[in-house]
Amino acid sequence: MKSNRLQSGFSMIEVLITLIIILVALLGIAALQSRAQIAELESLQRSQALILLSDIMDTMNANRATVTCFAFTSNTTTGTPFVGTAGSGQLGSHTCTASTSAYNTQAVEAVADIGDMLKGKAEKIGTQNVGAMIGARACVSYDSSTELTGQPGTGLYNVIVTWQGMADLVAPASSMNCAVGLYGDETKRRAVAAKMRFADLL
Repeated sequence: MKSNRLQSGFSMIEVLITLIIILVALLGIAALQSRAQIAELESLQRSQALILLSDIMDTMNANRATVTCFAFTSNTTTGTPFVGTAGSGQLGSHTCTASTSAYNTQAVEAVADIGDMLKGKAEKIGTQNVGAMIGARACVSYDSSTELTGQPGTGLYNVIVTWQGMADLVAPASSMNCAVGLYGDETKRRAVAAKMRFADLL
């Protein structure tokens, strides 16, 4: 006697549902990869900013005789003037009269070098500068209200480095104002800052 076997398989509906599930999963993976790339770029830019912040402070420390010439940011509300990427409020021709002619020239050149670092001129791909963050700028201001009693020039220097982020986050605090309004929405402006005081060794 012959036995009848039931034939079974996938229906068209089942195939379509499976394809839809796979498509949704692939789209999710693509979106996750995109967000991971943005997060990686944000992390890289923050690392670069911290290195540049440290370099600026080291440069100021190496030029103690003319350190007052590095406090070029006079408007701490808008964060201008600044050095780095061009924009409204960028520091123009810089001068220094704090010490001897040689030291003054060295300080002016050091400020120009800081601006070049922020423009990413240290590394290039073709003719494009790629050695710094997007829209990198720096502000340095001096707070005379923090001077030690009877010791002028011992106040705090506030060094701020800003750049453009890739996504909207929280706007930086008012104590980190540098190049305000030059990154579109303030939630795209990123900033790192440090304060330093120079001891009077005389």
